[in-house]
Amino acid sequence: MALRLRTTRSGRRRLLTIGHSYVIGANRRLAHELARLPYWDVTAVAPAKFRGDFGWHALQSEPFEACSVEPVGARFTRPVHLMLYGRRLRELLKQRWDLVHCWEEPYVTAAAQVAAATPCQVPLVFSTFQNIAKRYPPPFNWIERHVLNRADGVVAFGQTALQVLAARGFSSARSCVIPAGVDTIRFAPDSSARDKVRAMLGWADDDLVIGFLGRFVPEKGLDVLTGTLDRLSLPWRALFVGGGPLERQLRAWGQRYGDRVAVTTTVGHDDVQGWLNAMDVLCAPSQTTGRWREQFGRMLIEAFACGIPVVASRSGEIPFVVGDAGVLVDEADERGWKDAIERVLTVPPLRTLLATRGRERAVSLHDWSVIARQHASFFEQIIEGASAPERVA
Repeated sequence: MALRLRTTRSGRRRLLTIGHSYVIGANRRLAHELARLPYWDVTAVAPAKFRGDFGWHALQSEPFEACSVEPVGARFTRPVHLMLYGRRLRELLKQRWDLVHCWEEPYVTAAAQVAAATPCQVPLVFSTFQNIAKRYPPPFNWIERHVLNRADGVVAFGQTALQVLAARGFSSARSCVIPAGVDTIRFAPDSSARDKVRAMLGWADDDLVIGFLGRFVPEKGLDVLTGTLDRLSLPWRALFVGGGPLERQLRAWGQRYGDRVAVTTTVGHDDVQGWLNAMDVLCAPSQTTGRWREQFGRMLIEAFACGIPVVASRSGEIPFVVGDAGVLVDEADERGWKDAIERVLTVPPLRTLLATRGRERAVSLHDWSVIARQHASFFEQIIEGASAPERVA
């Protein structure tokens, strides 16, 4: 989509972007990169304090951040679909904006709050990762319908999310597929970080390290990966980075292998790239269920950016994310998982090829500057009324 901008009398567009994930500075890269583009003044609204999956987060500014950041109170943050922003958000929405962007799923209460408080003459765009056409109970089904009726546009983070929008009856003319982004400077090949992590674990440079990054939950396929490791014929070490309810079970399995298995649950997002660099292959054995399939897999593009080969399942959005930059395996194919991991680890030219393709894919498709330009182009299309103003019935 070509970027075309027409400025207001002041010469710059005013964008208000809202999202609970903005409480973490690294998650404001979209707002930051949009603010670095010509003709855009960007204000990001974030909870002053937010309780997420791994505890409380307090809003902190990032050095040299190009966007303005407005802290707003937030209540009922667990579970997040019940969260509400404080009255400061309503005050902000009364100001003059050329477009309001809300990075909350259309069925959650915060989305309803934004849809109700945004003046009708101000274009409103939502973003969604949801890639299963679920039947929500009241009031969430009512909220989703109301929000999609109000929305002038929706950004779908992937082809499978776009399919759900179409199933909901949302106009394709007012939706746009834009992938998730990654910081390709912070996430990059780093031999010193690799050496540091491996030395900390007592592992050698030539050890073959199979990695996992993400939540320790059944749908992420930990049983598939540990079962595959049990069957591998080559020497290996395994590094699990993340956290979740299966931690105790995972540690119990790892005790069978002593120091060949490391499970770490204290790695902050700012340090993830170092642990990724310590891996020789990242495995993402996500397993589709009746109520879940992989929505995007941010760990995939982070591994790509670090030049780490990827072996992943075909769950949800993963095939679209991986393309030809990794090895795809059917979710329940036990032999396929064993063969794929062994092939990547024992064929150096293949590892080099996948590392190169992954890095190139991360830089060309997922760098935050690329993602910001795509958002800016779509936002301008909505502002200029390029799409017919259809509404969900």
